[in-house]
Amino acid sequence: MTVLTYAVGVLLFVFGVAASIGLHELGHLVPGKLFDVKVTQYFVGFGRTLWSRRRGETEYGVKAVPLGGYVKLVGMLPPNPDALPDDDPGAVRSSNTGMFAQLMSDARAAEYEHVEEADKDRLFYKLAWWKKIVVMASGVMTNLVIAFVLFAIVFMGHGIASSTRTVSSVSQCVIAVAKVDQATRACTASDPESPAKIAGILPGDTIVSFNGRAMPDWAALQKAIHGNEAGAALIGVERDGRRLTLRTSTTVSTRIDPSNPERITRGGFLGISPAQANQRQDLGFVVSTMAHGTWATVQAVGSMPVKLYHVARASVGLEKRDVNGPMSVVGAGRVAGEMTSQRAVPLADRFFNVLLLIAGLNLFLGMFNLVPLPPLDGGPIATTLYEAARRGIARLRKRPDPGFVDSAKLLPITYVMAGVILVASLVLIYADIVAPISLS
Repeated sequence: MTVLTYAVGVLLFVFGVAASIGLHELGHLVPGKLFDVKVTQYFVGFGRTLWSRRRGETEYGVKAVPLGGYVKLVGMLPPNPDALPDDDPGAVRSSNTGMFAQLMSDARAAEYEHVEEADKDRLFYKLAWWKKIVVMASGVMTNLVIAFVLFAIVFMGHGIASSTRTVSSVSQCVIAVAKVDQATRACTASDPESPAKIAGILPGDTIVSFNGRAMPDWAALQKAIHGNEAGAALIGVERDGRRLTLRTSTTVSTRIDPSNPERITRGGFLGISPAQANQRQDLGFVVSTMAHGTWATVQAVGSMPVKLYHVARASVGLEKRDVNGPMSVVGAGRVAGEMTSQRAVPLADRFFNVLLLIAGLNLFLGMFNLVPLPPLDGGPIATTLYEAARRGIARLRKRPDPGFVDSAKLLPITYVMAGVILVASLVLIYADIVAPISLS
């Protein structure tokens, strides 16, 4: 059963990744066609073609490696600005020599290989600047919308495990924590009884009030106990449908801060642990999660070189793999398999945990694609904004139109960035095989 559920988790994640890629590319395809750009190819994946079919002028298909996709929007590169009016748009004048000039020449030749006279006004570079932004940004927005929808389904539809006012266990004694790394030990005869045991609180009791104040949730109760220090405590509980009032006195104790395991706090201690239950969240929680995740992604992208360095060291055994560090889709697939194989976790929770993983992946892909460097979507977006600003300023200053920005000059950056992304992907995949991140 474990092997089967593991395989289901991996397959669910792979399907989610493929669907996310396909929808991202669809985000480019749909507005491109709406703006009458000639679109010749729409593919999910790279490598060998597994299946394809032509509909009109566009070939739709699936390739063997589901790690990306692409839409061929004809005319992404403008014609050679040095070419004569009757020249081939992909030509480079003889005065331009060198490797980069040849790269630009070859790219332009491939770009305009199948352009017919009737297509001259259907080239991407001729679109109004705002239409170019819509076409390029729609892929990113698609990923962000997918992330938002999946987060909403999980948080608002299923809920998340939250601490409740119901008691799951009662501490038998008070054990003060002196160090963060101090191991939990059993009670001894010298340890004082916990205030909760003295009061007669039992597992299954629901705390409804503390010192006469209603407790709406566990956070409020925890704050009230912590602030009570060594004071008297009047505790209202519900037990088997009856309301009881129990009396005790909290004690001052040092404990590990649940929100920050690296910090020790000192305050009132009662000696109860809350039961966990799924609680549905509101739209504001989804929005705040997206905002927090967006900022975390920006930080992760900024620190990626350092994190990759440590991943590479971990892959050769020089240090331990950071469980919060980056991983490839291979590693994420393994984590998805582990999520669905956790027997102690309810089956529904396992499924929704995989949805959260796919949601997080879409949020990362959307934000990462906004990096203003080719071949990421942020590259053409930045180029288009620069072009629009340059031409707008020229109009305001009543100067000649400077024309389109020759994005072909960015091809060296494109190849370098593609190489960096490839190397980073290989490092992560290798690390996820030899030193994988595990939930256990």
